[in-house]
Amino acid sequence: MIPVRGYEGKTVAVLGLGRSGLTTARALVAGGALPLCWDDSQPARDAAEAEGLTVADLTRPGALGGVACLVTSPGIPHLYPAPHAAIAAAWDAGVPVDNDIGLFFRSFATPEWDGFEQVPKVIAVTGSNGKSTTSALIHHILQSCGRRAQLAGNIGRGVLDIAPAQDGDAVVIELSSYQTDLARALTPDVAVFTNFSPDHLDRHAGIGGYFAAKRRLFSEGGPDRAVIGVDEPEGRYLANQLAEGAGDDRVIRVSSGQKLAGEGWSVFARKGFLSEWRRGKQVAAIDLRAVAGLPGAHNHQNACAAYAAVRTLGLGPKAIEAALQTYPGLPHRSQLVAEAGGVRFVNDSKATNVDAAAKALAAFPRIRWICGGLEKEGGLSGLVPHLGAVAKAYVIGREAAAFARQLPGIEIEICTDMARAVQSAAREAQPGEVVLLAPAAASFDQYDNFERRGEDFMAQVRAYLG
Repeated sequence: MIPVRGYEGKTVAVLGLGRSGLTTARALVAGGALPLCWDDSQPARDAAEAEGLTVADLTRPGALGGVACLVTSPGIPHLYPAPHAAIAAAWDAGVPVDNDIGLFFRSFATPEWDGFEQVPKVIAVTGSNGKSTTSALIHHILQSCGRRAQLAGNIGRGVLDIAPAQDGDAVVIELSSYQTDLARALTPDVAVFTNFSPDHLDRHAGIGGYFAAKRRLFSEGGPDRAVIGVDEPEGRYLANQLAEGAGDDRVIRVSSGQKLAGEGWSVFARKGFLSEWRRGKQVAAIDLRAVAGLPGAHNHQNACAAYAAVRTLGLGPKAIEAALQTYPGLPHRSQLVAEAGGVRFVNDSKATNVDAAAKALAAFPRIRWICGGLEKEGGLSGLVPHLGAVAKAYVIGREAAAFARQLPGIEIEICTDMARAVQSAAREAQPGEVVLLAPAAASFDQYDNFERRGEDFMAQVRAYLG
């Protein structure tokens, strides 16, 4: 655990008592602070009280008197579409509002680091899609190359739940826009921007607010190195803002599908090959086509970003290549579930938006596509150019018919539930085809989260195959 520094003997309010909230409260106690906790859910409050934490309604008048800071969980709106009542009360009372990411960055470094031979490094990864895969891949490469590393943030453990750093350690943190938007301290050594597409628009009052939340990691974080995906205008803008000139190698540009020219530092993938260029010369190349854990151009982009990030820490191309070959992939992200009769079953339940689903559809030549769920703002028009490989779509979700009407030119079956979709797709699939779950929608109309949806898909596949 990382004891929170700077609040010894002070009362700190904690809003939201899920995984990150409870970890924050424990880390505050470890640092000598006095957490005052609240959650709108009674069971969450009961769990906190069972741990001996003090629970008090932070929305009541005067509840924030004497409080030094309010720490809120990422899932709680702090500005749009409307701030939580406790956060609005903190503003009125002049109480600073932060989150666990801000506490981590102000607490991670300690005086003991003065005696280290190699200062620990923090690699922070954000972007619209591929954050989890890129973060996990960086962590895997570091460990495979003998570097002690921990993985935390929006993936795995909460940032305050990791162990204090030892000499030469690295910490890889996945950060969502909910986390970067509010953190009062953002000081990574290496920051990664995977790519950009519209998402969480209600939470950020539009695409501009969403990009601004991502951009904070770089504009306010001031990383020593920035790895920027430049396949979208936002990435090119960000790289231009950060670089002092064409040859500034503090910025590493990353792409999937285009060759990047110029005097700077770049890593790109084309036709399945990763290339690293620096000062106008190619310095390394890796064949990604046989890396089973990274299928498709979107995963090749993730590989480029991860490769660039670990290169900044001094790892060599050959060692990185060997580590890529052993990467197993993440659950619910282009995950091969089974193969029978020449048909592959792939779980990409994490493809919760149009851009992620489009990239999944581009990864396979002929697809029986299971899609649908809680449609996100902006509709599905962005998917239409990417339907060429779809043999048939099997639509699930409570609004399956409405979802299907936005997919012109392909054969569609309204299935509503996962069991029927898997059975129909598996029964009709031909050798060489892929039964792919890539919903292009959130899961909350039928499932608690995308993981539960992916687990249901896998269970139905296994039941069908016997």
